[in-house]
Amino acid sequence: MRVAIFAVGRLKSGPEKDLASRYLDRFAKSGPAIGLEFSRVIEVAESRASNAETRKREEAALLEKHLTDGAALILLDERGKALDSPAFADAIGNLRDGGKRDLVIAIGGADGLDPALYEKASAVLCLGKLTWPHQLVRILIAEQLYRAVTILSGHPYHRV
Repeated sequence: MRVAIFAVGRLKSGPEKDLASRYLDRFAKSGPAIGLEFSRVIEVAESRASNAETRKREEAALLEKHLTDGAALILLDERGKALDSPAFADAIGNLRDGGKRDLVIAIGGADGLDPALYEKASAVLCLGKLTWPHQLVRILIAEQLYRAVTILSGHPYHRV
């Protein structure tokens, strides 16, 4: 299954980008052995519309252009379901084992995600009750993708 990260906003050069890249590189190297392929990070500019609803709608339209037919969509939202790392790994593994060819994990803009996306989502997850800056969310999800591969493959990186 090909896995992509969709992000509203660009990650500038610096330590955040370096750390996210490090985990995505680990994921890309480890994933193919268990049927997970890192495909890409899709970055789109934040909408400049004058109100939040229009901005979310415009950003959702950009996301939808990158969704292939039948792709699984996981939205990251502070009101989503909190999973521990093994449950996240299981969710990824179940999508893969269920025949999904593509997975897109979406990080919305500052205003959040358009309500229409929730109807298309396979899951809505949060990374805890705290609000995180988008740069850190990128790092956190990159690390969790790598951790999911290690859990699914039985690698000792994840210790209970």
